[in-house]
Amino acid sequence: MSGTQITKQQVKIYMKSRKEGYTQKISSAKSGISVRSGHDIERGKRQDPKTKDRHWRTRKDPLEPVWGSEIVPLLEESPTLLGSTLLDYLQSNYTDRYPDSILRTLQRRVREWKGKYGKEKEVMFRQIHEPGALGLSDFTTLKGITVTIRGKIFKYILYHFRLAFSGWSNLKITIGGESYTALTEGLQDSLRRLGGCPNEHRTDSLSAAFKNISKAAIDDITKKYHGFCEHYSMKPTRNNLGCKHENGSVESAHGHVKRRIKQAFLLRGSYDFDSVEEYQIWLDEVVNNHNRRNAKNIDIERASLQVLPETKAADYDEVIAKVSSSSTIQVRCSLYTVPSRLVGHNLRIKLYSDRMECYLGSSYLFNLKRVYGQGTKRRAKLINYKHVIHSLVRKPQAFRGSQLRDDLLPNEQYKQIWQYVDLNMPAHTACKFIVGILYIAANEDCESELGWAVVDYIANKKVLKLTDFQSKFQSGKIKHPEIEVNQHSLVQYEQLIPQTQEVANYV
Repeated sequence: MSGTQITKQQVKIYMKSRKEGYTQKISSAKSGISVRSGHDIERGKRQDPKTKDRHWRTRKDPLEPVWGSEIVPLLEESPTLLGSTLLDYLQSNYTDRYPDSILRTLQRRVREWKGKYGKEKEVMFRQIHEPGALGLSDFTTLKGITVTIRGKIFKYILYHFRLAFSGWSNLKITIGGESYTALTEGLQDSLRRLGGCPNEHRTDSLSAAFKNISKAAIDDITKKYHGFCEHYSMKPTRNNLGCKHENGSVESAHGHVKRRIKQAFLLRGSYDFDSVEEYQIWLDEVVNNHNRRNAKNIDIERASLQVLPETKAADYDEVIAKVSSSSTIQVRCSLYTVPSRLVGHNLRIKLYSDRMECYLGSSYLFNLKRVYGQGTKRRAKLINYKHVIHSLVRKPQAFRGSQLRDDLLPNEQYKQIWQYVDLNMPAHTACKFIVGILYIAANEDCESELGWAVVDYIANKKVLKLTDFQSKFQSGKIKHPEIEVNQHSLVQYEQLIPQTQEVANYV
């Protein structure tokens, strides 16, 4: 229609019709314009005025009085200043002249200025990855998720290994923070699951693993790490300190895996597990589902991996600890009890991130769970009353003043029992009672049942007597072995008896 502005939609319909092979006349009719207007569209003469660039202002610039004189000098001096910070500056210096409504305008102007005159920014260089060339390790955490083991908060981090080409991943729960043992345990587990080795292994600077240790210890860890990589024929490389993006192939993958884990938690409906092992199995299932998405590339990469060596490399630290007269050893700022028969001996200990394997010479003895201090409390304890109770029962009064008194009580039940008897019994009797029930619990392996029984006595206000629990829970008399005796026939004995006359003559 004459005098009516052609819209963008009409132009779009006209051009679409022309591309489909219709004539100008038919295309013009379809779009509701004249043939002449169609000619103009094809020549580029007919454009929607709204699409043309506008180079004039429709209102007065509110920042004009201060932009060149104050804002720009501030940005030149501190290019990282934010628009919100600059608005606070204007509002504090010019009361009621710069309302909050100009924040978006100010932010837009600041962004434009930084694009024109700001400092050069760091550039990311996308890498070409070849199959079997590079594997990467890093540690990460699940922020916003609190996992519990049987209702108790579980503190841990996750070791993450990833192949750069195919994206194959493996996660391992790590207790105690970043360390050499955590890295090598996780890496060795990943390589064994993968079934091969990449040519190069890259980590970050491992600065967290080197905190609070001497230069000699750092050099020793570095030497062991290089020996570990040599065992698997991998070239060890590290990022420059503070340059996380150099490990970007695993850093960016953290987000993908963690999002999948969070979604899996939503489907599971609970963050609680019966054990750390159950949690690890669940994580393995989630990561395996993630790996299946990259199955084609993983098959390609596996063909390019190096063959695994037949034997595993040492992925632990080794220390020597002497058992004190208190039947304790101190390992890396933490105190542990061991069986009292080892007092005076030197134990050779293999330190892993979650456990300690104890040896007497070359003979394996037992495992101990490894414990770590939290926060500023660096000294942790793992005290087992069963290791010392046979000595303590001979001198029960030593319990009250023992430095390990509260740690000798195995759980809240026994702490409640001690608190009760300490308040309601004479000091001598209280010590004898608590040590006595600990002795029964250790000998008869009835810690939980005995604890509940004592707590029940207290709840029902019954008189606590150690003999009552000894008679109920102790096995009692020594059990002699049963001996079978074959009774001979009496006829055999009669043959040994002489005749009457002979007996008389003998007498």
